[in-house]
Amino acid sequence: MDTHLTATRFADLPLHPQLAAGLEAAGFSLCTPIQALTLPVALAGEDVAGQAQTGTGKTAAFLLALLDRLLRSARGERHAVGVRALVLAPTRELAMQIHRDAVQLASGTNLRLALIYGGVDYDRQREELRAGTDIIIGTPGRIIDYAKQKVFDLGHIEVCVLDEADRMFDLGFIKDIRWLLRRMPAAEKRLNMLFSATLSFRVLELAYEHMNSPRTLTVEADRVTADAVTQVLYHVEKAEKQRLLMNLMARNPKARSLIFCNTKRAAERVTETLHRHGFAAEVLSGDVPQRKRQKLIARIARGELPNLVATDVAARGLHIPEVTHVYNYDLPQNAEDYVHRIGRTARAGASGDAISLACEEYVYSLMDIEEYIGHRIPVERVTPELTARVAKAARPLPVDSEDDDTDDDSADGAREGDDAPAHDDDAGSSAAGEGGQATGEGAPKKKRRRRRRSGPARGTATATAPEA
Repeated sequence: MDTHLTATRFADLPLHPQLAAGLEAAGFSLCTPIQALTLPVALAGEDVAGQAQTGTGKTAAFLLALLDRLLRSARGERHAVGVRALVLAPTRELAMQIHRDAVQLASGTNLRLALIYGGVDYDRQREELRAGTDIIIGTPGRIIDYAKQKVFDLGHIEVCVLDEADRMFDLGFIKDIRWLLRRMPAAEKRLNMLFSATLSFRVLELAYEHMNSPRTLTVEADRVTADAVTQVLYHVEKAEKQRLLMNLMARNPKARSLIFCNTKRAAERVTETLHRHGFAAEVLSGDVPQRKRQKLIARIARGELPNLVATDVAARGLHIPEVTHVYNYDLPQNAEDYVHRIGRTARAGASGDAISLACEEYVYSLMDIEEYIGHRIPVERVTPELTARVAKAARPLPVDSEDDDTDDDSADGAREGDDAPAHDDDAGSSAAGEGGQATGEGAPKKKRRRRRRSGPARGTATATAPEA
């Protein structure tokens, strides 16, 4: 397993002139560790199985290798043969992020890209594929649907990338992945790259089964969590968690925060409590329709929404700029998820804070987390002030005119973990999309706020009482 760095500057790498010029124009000069490990190997035509977390630059590593391969191919930038590269991601948000990066890196070429994932217009994406594209980036469910309909041909694939392969297993996509791989040209006739948070036995088995003697590459263990993230842990009773969270957030009124919960129900309860205490916040879970997800992510990216309460559907692949605080309201049950969650802050050279609340229900996973990250998480004492009655936040809760999304995604309801294996667009999934509107998001909340404004005094007292 290779861990040494073979290059540190993009100028030292044999990149295609169009890509090198684009990187220079964008001001990119130094490679991250995973880029310095991956690019010399992939540019030489060898398959790669890489261990890397989100936020390490792995996306640029495999995209540069992919684009270089297509540009140097005998086909060059010609499109007549159909799809030439396939990038598979486990979640819609990660696929969208990869596509954004790919558009930037390929801007100096004539290569065409298509973003394919569930939860948005089915016919429009199908027509885009029929019109012709060089590179497909997307999630397995809808891609395999179009492939089975012969909307595009897998027989000309020159590059295949599997991102977050461990997550593919977790979400049940591996049968679909194998179906796609078996219909591509033989492994030795294409460049294959696989990335995963851990190179577990099942991931390596997949790599050796469908790749051409891949080189296993990994960054050193001390790079698992970002150095710029300040981590802290509070041991707290479950009954006091909401008060503790509110008081911690009140200390940082200008923060841009992600609050992670282990279940959708917990996320909804936390969001309701945040609302009662004047914090602007929304829920991002598997029941939120795709277009509303995108609106929420755009709002927090623009600074219009300071707090997002999420399940682990948001932990991987999201790049929201300037997130200052990540709160683990529930300590994750999987050690890798801890790293992915806190990786939402301290990105692109910035610093950030990761604050975890360990209650009696989830504290059992702490030992595995600390073993995985290679160090103890510093513990802070829970003082009486931190569990005292919560004062209302300084900022009022804004009324969002975009909350009502009942007309979108009617046949493409989102579900936790993104597209369902094999088919992600069955009509029956619309119930999930509608479920997002029944949880207190959108118009019903506005009605409750109007009742509080016009109701008797005891309604106001109830609205400000902490839920703990």
